[in-house]
Amino acid sequence: MTLPQIALISLAIGLLIGIALSLVVVWAYRARARMDEETSTTVPEGVTDVLGSMDDAACVIDTSGLVLAASLAAARFGIQVGATLDNPELRQLVRGVRATGGTATESLRITRGGLSLDPRLVSARASVISPRMTLLIIRDVTEQERLDQMRRDFVANTSHELKTPVGAVTLLAEAIESAADDPAQVRIFAARISAEASRLGQLTGRIMSLSRLQADDGLGDVRPVAIDEVIAASIEAHVVQADSAGVDLARGGDRDVWVRGDAQILIEAIGNLVANAIVYSPKGSRVGIGVRADGDIVEIAVSDQGIGIAEADRERIFERFYRADEARSRRTGGTGLGLSIVKHSIQRHGGEVLLWSRPGRGSTFTVRLPRIDSPVSGDVKKEKKRKKKREKAVKAAAARVRNGETA
Repeated sequence: MTLPQIALISLAIGLLIGIALSLVVVWAYRARARMDEETSTTVPEGVTDVLGSMDDAACVIDTSGLVLAASLAAARFGIQVGATLDNPELRQLVRGVRATGGTATESLRITRGGLSLDPRLVSARASVISPRMTLLIIRDVTEQERLDQMRRDFVANTSHELKTPVGAVTLLAEAIESAADDPAQVRIFAARISAEASRLGQLTGRIMSLSRLQADDGLGDVRPVAIDEVIAASIEAHVVQADSAGVDLARGGDRDVWVRGDAQILIEAIGNLVANAIVYSPKGSRVGIGVRADGDIVEIAVSDQGIGIAEADRERIFERFYRADEARSRRTGGTGLGLSIVKHSIQRHGGEVLLWSRPGRGSTFTVRLPRIDSPVSGDVKKEKKRKKKREKAVKAAAARVRNGETA
């Protein structure tokens, strides 16, 4: 074998050995990197920043259940960096995902902040991001569940309330047919049909009003509104009702107070409070409507000397179709929607409704609205035209309220 051949063979052997050694080194580095990745508890780059910008509760957990990183919202569920994940349902979700790999989502009811009296419905999603770390995202859907339940209750209650007058009209129509040869009975049944139809129309009208208030276009003609006009229209619309019930209506307090809003909606809201006060007041008593300007706030208080509201009913009195006195409300033709309309009307105007009541001593509903300065116009003619337009709108709204029933 010649010397050049020996040199070529030696070079080939050396090259093979070099390649083999390089492969061994690369494999060793990869094995070490894999080992480091499997044993590392360092949160991947960028994950901490993402967690910091999240509105939902989220955290990164290692195999022992230790929280390595967390969003600010995670503290609401008692999840803190450096502490272990305490909730057993969440731990079970994380263990299941780690065993199978991938991602899993479950709906759970867990406590918030360690308070056993504050259960929350959450959608928990766990995802494996490394052999030793799992990302857990907790989205609180309690409010969504509550709104869905309210929607279902509203549909069920509306259907139930509509069936009552519809069923009564059907029965009365059959009674009229049976008593066709008795004019006196026919007149009685016809009057009752008219009353039930009026109640049905009032109920559907109030449902539509409530739906309109809860929609984005709930307020229509927004402009400066004189509280004097609102109070005057509300009282005028219920004078006949008050006289029939033997109840006096008294107006007092500050004058020339203004707010910004929809006059028709405010008249209906205050009118509902006045109507309720009349219904629940004994004969010979007084219903007071007072106005007080307190800085940037206007307070309109409607007080009665009636039966009052029990403490157990005060939290629910503004719910749709809820009646503190079912028998009285049925007897007077109430729909159970009046106070709900009041609450939503005032809320759409940036205000609130407060309630004071004591059984046997009466109730006071206080409406608080943002106050504005009295509008000043440099053009007298324009001001007069606006005043006439306001008076016309107030009279029309008062007429609409007058034609309705009590809440």
